[in-house]
Amino acid sequence: MNSEKDILRTAPGTMADIKMKSLNKSFHLTGLANGFVSGLTYAIYSTLVVVATGYDPLASAAGILAAPFVCSGLNDFLAGIWLLIYNAKQGRLRELGRTLRTKPGIMLVIGFLLGGPIANGAYLVGLGLAGAYAIPISATCSLFGAIFSWIFLKQRPTKRVVGGMVMCVAGAIIINFVKPEGAPNFTLGVIFALVAAIAWGAEGVFSSFGGAMIDTDVAVNLRELISGLVVLIAVLPFISGGIKLLGGTLVAGISVAWLAIAGLSAAISFVCWYKANSTVGTAVGMSLNVTYAFWGVLFSVIFLGQTMTPTIIIGSIVIVFGAILVTMNPLDLFKHGEE
Repeated sequence: MNSEKDILRTAPGTMADIKMKSLNKSFHLTGLANGFVSGLTYAIYSTLVVVATGYDPLASAAGILAAPFVCSGLNDFLAGIWLLIYNAKQGRLRELGRTLRTKPGIMLVIGFLLGGPIANGAYLVGLGLAGAYAIPISATCSLFGAIFSWIFLKQRPTKRVVGGMVMCVAGAIIINFVKPEGAPNFTLGVIFALVAAIAWGAEGVFSSFGGAMIDTDVAVNLRELISGLVVLIAVLPFISGGIKLLGGTLVAGISVAWLAIAGLSAAISFVCWYKANSTVGTAVGMSLNVTYAFWGVLFSVIFLGQTMTPTIIIGSIVIVFGAILVTMNPLDLFKHGEE
C-alpha cells in the first residue's frame, strides 16, 4: 500500500519532468531549425543579388563600387521595409524609436554601421569581383569575432577555437591557391570579402554589448533600415556615378524586383539567426548560420553557372568546419538533442 502511495506522490513530478524534457527538446529543435533556415536564406539572398546585377543598368555600370553599393543600399532598405510591415502587425513600431534612445541601442547602431554599410557593401563588391569564391571567405567572420572577443572582451580562446581559426585560414588559402580563369580582379574581390568578414566579426562584439536587452525583431529591423538609409543617403553620393545608377535602377524596375525578393530573404535570415541565438545560444546559432558558405557556393554552381573547382570545394568545406569549431563543440548538438 505504501509503495502505491509513493508512486502516486511521485507520478505528478515524473510527468512534469517528462513534459519539461519534451518541451526543452522541442525548443532546441526549433532553435536548430531557425539556424538552418538563416544559413539557407542568406545563401538565397547572395544568389538573388547576383541575379539582380545581371540586368542593366547594374550590369553595365562603370567602376567596381557603384553597382554593389546600390544593391547593398536598396536590398537592406527593402529588407527593413519588409520587417517594418512585420513589426507593425506585431504592434512593435514604437519600440524602434525607444530602442534608439537607449545605451544598448546606441551600441547596436555602431554594430549596424560596421555590419551593414561596411560589411555588406564589401561583401557584394567581393561577389562582383570574385564570384562564389567570396562567399566562404566572408564566412571567416566567426574567426575575427573570436579574435575581437579575445582582445576586447578578454575571452581567451580554447585549443578547439584556435584549431578552428587555423582551419579557417587554411580554407582561405586553399580557395585562393588557384585563381579562376576570366577573373582579373579575383584577388581584390577576395580582399573585399575579407574586409566584410572583419567588419561582421566586429559587429558581433558590439551586438554582444547591446543586444541582450533588446527585442531581436526590433534590432534586426533597425539594422536593415539604418544600413540601407546610410548607404543610399550618406555613401552613394561619394561614389562616382552612384546616384545616377541608383536613379536608373529604380526606373528600370527589374533589378529592384529581384532586390526586393533578396531583401525578403535577408530579412528572414537575420530574424531566424537572432531567434536561433536566443534559443540554442549564439555559438550554435552562428555555426548553423555560416553554412551559407556551402549553400551559397552550391546555388552559384546550379543557378549562376559558377565553375566548380577542387579548390573551392575543399576550401569551402574546411572553412565551414573551421567556423563551426570556432563557435562551438560539434558534439554539443548531439548532447542537447539527448537531454
